[in-house]
Amino acid sequence: MHGLRFGLLLASTAVGLVLAAHDAPAYAVADNEKAIEALVPVPDTTVPPPNLAPGPTPSSSTAAPPAEPTTTATVPAAQPAAALAEADQPVADKLREYLTGKADRFIDRKSRPAVETFYAARNYAPLWIDKGNAGERTQAVAAFLAKVDADGLDPADYVLPTVKAGADAAALAEAELKTTATVLTYARHAQIGRVHYTRISSDIAFNLVAPEPADVLGGVADTKDVAAALERFNPPHAGYKALKAKLAELRGGRGDAAPKRIEHGQVLKLAKTAMQDPRVPALRQRLGVAEEGNTTYDKPLADAVKKFQDGRGLAATGNLTPATIDALNGPKRDRAVDVILANMERWRWLPRDLGKTYVMVNIPDFTLKVVSNDATVWTTRIVTGQPGQKATPLLSETMKYITVNPTWNVPPSIINNEYLPALQQDPTALERIGLKVEHNRDGTVRIYQPPGERNALGRIRFNFPNKFLVYQHDTPDKHLFAKETRAYSHGCMRVQNPDKYAEVLLSLANPKDHYTIDRLHRMYGTGETDIHLQTPIPVHITYQTAYVDEGGKLVMRDDVYGRDAKYFAVMKGDEHRVADIGVENREASTANRPPRLPDNYSYANNNRDGSVFGWLFGSPRGQAVPRRTIAR
Repeated sequence: MHGLRFGLLLASTAVGLVLAAHDAPAYAVADNEKAIEALVPVPDTTVPPPNLAPGPTPSSSTAAPPAEPTTTATVPAAQPAAALAEADQPVADKLREYLTGKADRFIDRKSRPAVETFYAARNYAPLWIDKGNAGERTQAVAAFLAKVDADGLDPADYVLPTVKAGADAAALAEAELKTTATVLTYARHAQIGRVHYTRISSDIAFNLVAPEPADVLGGVADTKDVAAALERFNPPHAGYKALKAKLAELRGGRGDAAPKRIEHGQVLKLAKTAMQDPRVPALRQRLGVAEEGNTTYDKPLADAVKKFQDGRGLAATGNLTPATIDALNGPKRDRAVDVILANMERWRWLPRDLGKTYVMVNIPDFTLKVVSNDATVWTTRIVTGQPGQKATPLLSETMKYITVNPTWNVPPSIINNEYLPALQQDPTALERIGLKVEHNRDGTVRIYQPPGERNALGRIRFNFPNKFLVYQHDTPDKHLFAKETRAYSHGCMRVQNPDKYAEVLLSLANPKDHYTIDRLHRMYGTGETDIHLQTPIPVHITYQTAYVDEGGKLVMRDDVYGRDAKYFAVMKGDEHRVADIGVENREASTANRPPRLPDNYSYANNNRDGSVFGWLFGSPRGQAVPRRTIAR
């Protein structure tokens, strides 16, 4: 039996792969990793481990991304038609007719080969219909789907067909296939999301792996616990499960997810005559200030308010203002439920296996953490991209190497949108801030900043090649880390303590090399140095506007990029019906096109040699620093 099941799984998988090769939409085609890596600046030198002779450098192309979980289908063994109940034999015959003929109105084209293989292995015996009626398995599925709102899904999206008494074989076969289609739809939504990420933004990219239809149907067919067979498609992550628990608390009106709200009123502040207010006891309780029954707005309470304001990016006056009250209260219960639903959906986009060791960025929280063996081993503040065209993208990729003393190759988007217009106004603008310009033979322009103390990337860059050309790095400008809202970059992530970050990562990826902060500091200079990670580390850039902290408290963050708002618009609008279908990027930006000076630019002024470089800087091309030959 198991040999037959395995063979059927291979057959259905092979058919699906063949069809996917012919029918895969453009947005699902994998990016060429080599092409992407070629665009990421790679330093010149590879550092050998201490006390070891230099050896071959690991090839970046061999580093595997986080593995997606593998699933094993359990397809029922072939069942002789004679074993069917007399009432079900006509249904089986009709199923054979539909599945070997035109079944597209019941089963989508991609799933159909696997569904046909599944039923063929059963001699087309129905899975859901039993003796002309909805069987016990169907009733168990109906009961499960009625409660999927606990996992942030809408039961209205998974309504099963009604099986009428005395229905003929054709109607029963249709109900069978419609039930199968509904169960497959649920499993797909549970595993990779109800809303495809392309409908939220063009700067999101995850490798979504939908469940195999044979695995879904076989799992239900081979168990008496139908709920467990379907529940397993939801995310297994602790962060997802914690949000699910808070969702239940909010909907049940209990728990710490919805503390008593503080009402608006007069502004409270320290005064010569102490202000008294009935809201003060609740405020003391919320901020953990002693004497909870005291109604006096005194200095300890004002100091606690001031600390809270500073932590939320408000003017730290110590006065209880309307904005402070709104920040203390957070979103109302219904709004909080919506935000949790949006975040539970985004958890479905992440790989099921985040990695034994991984880095997780939370953009709305402006933090980065390193996790190993399910424990957070280190965390730091970061600066992320500005809202709009400079937003930090969401993705899961693999960090492969760390660069000490990086060269900053200015991204095409910055050159096109900012530097070329600036140069047209002032040809010496970039030279004054230490940037170099090269004019390539094909007419394109390269602008870069050599390594050094004032390099925009600081002293260390963390590289995880991706199609958005973003990375994590040091910065010479540290003052922004003191702010609570830190969305100021062009898309890359600035790390507050990059030397410590590098030490932590290398202790996990290259433990025998014994890298320390002091050793990294001794490497600072003007030459790029590349440290390959012997064990590449997954990097997950996420957008968690709601999460549960290590103390079990629900934390809410501002929707800095409007990702929640877009999710609400999709789910509550006409797009809801097709939200799980990916779309082409209709708003593809040309910001990363190769930068090129327009033909009508005039660079006669300050041009000593008639070259574009001369126009840019008013100096001979020979003064340009040549581009390094990169060695991996």
